[in-house]
Amino acid sequence: MTRESIWTTALSLSEELTAIRRHLHQYPELGFEEVLTSAYVAGELGKLGLSVQTGLAGTGITALLEGSRPGPVIALRADMDALPLKEQTGLPFASLHEGRMHACGHDGHMAMLLGAAKILTGLRGELAGTVKFIFQPAEEMLGGARHMIKAGALDSPRVDAIVGLHLWPDLPTGHIGLRPGTIMASMDHVNITVHGTAGHGAAPHQGVDAILIAAHVMTVLQSLISRESDPADPVVLSMGSIQGGSLPNIIADKVEIKGTVRAVREDTRARMAKRIQELAASVAAGMNGRAEVSYTYGYPPTVNDPQLIRWAEEALHELSAEVTVVHLPYSQMTSEDMAYYMDEVPGAFLLVGAGGSVRGEYPLHHPRMTIDEKALVHGAAFLADFTLRITEGLKS
Repeated sequence: MTRESIWTTALSLSEELTAIRRHLHQYPELGFEEVLTSAYVAGELGKLGLSVQTGLAGTGITALLEGSRPGPVIALRADMDALPLKEQTGLPFASLHEGRMHACGHDGHMAMLLGAAKILTGLRGELAGTVKFIFQPAEEMLGGARHMIKAGALDSPRVDAIVGLHLWPDLPTGHIGLRPGTIMASMDHVNITVHGTAGHGAAPHQGVDAILIAAHVMTVLQSLISRESDPADPVVLSMGSIQGGSLPNIIADKVEIKGTVRAVREDTRARMAKRIQELAASVAAGMNGRAEVSYTYGYPPTVNDPQLIRWAEEALHELSAEVTVVHLPYSQMTSEDMAYYMDEVPGAFLLVGAGGSVRGEYPLHHPRMTIDEKALVHGAAFLADFTLRITEGLKS
């Protein structure tokens, strides 16, 4: 099958992929709760005659496609979980599960991977090696990839390389973004508890105001970005939650601050962890209070293998005139647990434009976010074509 015929086959699957995506969109499930989703995906894989294994990490799935000739093992991965959001798109196929929504494109990721499985099944005679399809639970904040790895998703047979895609409303449809090296940042969690002394609002000098201390801590921590970080080394500190106090006439004795730190370099992660601890503690002590800092390392940076990205660019240039390669000038500061797989084996992670003619009106994780479904064909065709290219390249 020529690359032109791969594209033609993908186009012929357009209505089917759209139907799959819309079905999955209507029945979103949260991380490690993807029971209906998993059953549906396993059923679609079973129709292709693949060797399907269910129940990994609870709801995860792997499926094997054996080629006609010996060769490497290539994994293709999609995530399955939704977000705890109330959908506001007004689409006729909007979520039927109250308070849950596929607002990060995972419904489309599954559709694209099922499409690639359908195309590659028809190419079994031309395939040198094995393709392992991985459908993973709990990408959103829960690190489902780690649980899948622990359950053996990269073993039996051992995976030689892994590929993943993310639908990206910030890119116009037909554009696919790639970048060698780091394409997405790490994401760590920081919790700061500020302790003061309660008092009467009329006599603030008799207490230690934890709210005032917390305000200073919040402000000073941003100097780590503006005054201590190299502008060429991206790092983002976002404090998304601050809780404290009970009544307007009581000096608060405790405030909790929660946020995230995102970076593209490991040494920057370590520096931020150390300096947040030092600054929070010193600011609180200087105001007669105390600060406790809990810093938890989360998703690592997602780092693309340079050779795989070179092959990906070749595949995209030859796939179709409808597809445009975008060289991403910098790492995205979002994060992905795809990084855990790519810490284990070489990997490629690309961004598939799904924003329509220009870009999406609403970003990922927005209750009105949706995708241009034409992107499903682009993703499925690329995954199939790229898999053939990788297997031949690694085989040689």
